[in-house]
Amino acid sequence: MNRVFLSIGSNIDKEKNIASCITALRRVFSPLTLSSVYQSAAVGFSGGDFYNLAASFETAMPPLAIEKILRRIEKEHGRVRGASRFESRQLDLDQILHGDLVIERDGLQLPRAEIAEHAFVLGPLAEIGGGVVHPVLKKTCAELWERFDKTRHRLTRVPMALPPGE
Repeated sequence: MNRVFLSIGSNIDKEKNIASCITALRRVFSPLTLSSVYQSAAVGFSGGDFYNLAASFETAMPPLAIEKILRRIEKEHGRVRGASRFESRQLDLDQILHGDLVIERDGLQLPRAEIAEHAFVLGPLAEIGGGVVHPVLKKTCAELWERFDKTRHRLTRVPMALPPGE
């Protein structure tokens, strides 16, 4: 079994899409551990603020099988892939860590580079996986977050009720 971490984001019908996404994820990957929900500005384009959070679960499923499920959930929420990477979206689901795997193939990068680049990925990840060691950087997520320049990307905790779980 591996512990998998996901980054979840939305800036279109944010509360509805995130709540629905959590429900869809729980149907497949249960139990889920969820971070708080955070608001952050769009990065790389002009668009509405995003809501972001992290989720984690234990699974024996291989990374590419998880990716297929994540793409299906995005599609069910109206996401059209293939357009610009930098645009508003109903739902953005990224597998950011899968145990200690380090791979880059078939369009999948693990661990995701965004972990060390964006507060909206690292902050929620550090909240629920602070003791997890990044398999490339060899630092815990808590250490990475402690050293992260938080003035570049502001995160604000959002008091959002998530669907009840397990």
